[in-house]
Amino acid sequence: MAKINIQFTLFSAFYSPLISTMSGGFLKDEGLDPEWSISPPGTSAIAALEDGSVHVAQSALSQGFGPLSRGEKPKTVHFAQVNEMDGFFLTAREPDPDFTWDKLEGADAVLFGGGQPLAMFKYACHKAGIDYDKIKAINPGGAGNVDKAFRDGAGQYVQQQGPFPQQLEADGIGHIVAQVGPQIGPCGFSSLAATPEWLDTDMAAAFVRAYRKTRAYLNNAPATEIARAEKPYFPDIDEAVLANCIATYQKLGCWTPHIDITQAAYEATLDIFEYNGIISERYAYDRVCAAPPTAN
Repeated sequence: MAKINIQFTLFSAFYSPLISTMSGGFLKDEGLDPEWSISPPGTSAIAALEDGSVHVAQSALSQGFGPLSRGEKPKTVHFAQVNEMDGFFLTAREPDPDFTWDKLEGADAVLFGGGQPLAMFKYACHKAGIDYDKIKAINPGGAGNVDKAFRDGAGQYVQQQGPFPQQLEADGIGHIVAQVGPQIGPCGFSSLAATPEWLDTDMAAAFVRAYRKTRAYLNNAPATEIARAEKPYFPDIDEAVLANCIATYQKLGCWTPHIDITQAAYEATLDIFEYNGIISERYAYDRVCAAPPTAN
């Protein structure tokens, strides 16, 4: 089998379209032996693509905006979508079936302090008609630090991807009150990136065959079956909690059957980053994205 190196920027059940290429055996069916890693804190998975240590990276379209803003051509392209919607949840200390977003104003909330998670959250607040600056934000760091901070008593609310919120509920620590994705709508939230050179290889075509099959599996298989296969990747999460999280994402519709990054999803991402003042130019689609390789 050929070794394929995969790197995640963030690792959560939200990225099951890539995780399940491994846990579901789809890569091995194509003769690919996966080895995976998570990019170190403060380092983009794009760097691993550029130095040749990784073939495929779970990334975000916004990673292409930085080089373009400096007048540089990105060395990598985004060739397939992972999620077509934000996958973060809002969890509260107490149950609140009547939650509305305006309750965040004046409240302490444990949030991601930068990058796309913050940009998306600010845009969600904008769409909800509330003032983000009125939220008392607590920014402890990455996903693990965010979870620990809330478990240790910080914040009335916390922003997390699954399955962290579902585990908080199972542990009796928090109660999910909202999902960020529906507030924003469809967008190019997360993607698969690679170098143009690699996309011309037989390995890339084999990967795409496996990836297409994985997306069909995620939309048709019971969440319990997917969770059972993925459980070794989440040793600290209860299997029932993982299944609950996966079922929620299936219903959210973030794992659309097609793998292509659509023009509409790309334009929505530009809207979000333009609103946040992160980009001053709407870059053409083909400067960031490429079609997936033909899976012959």
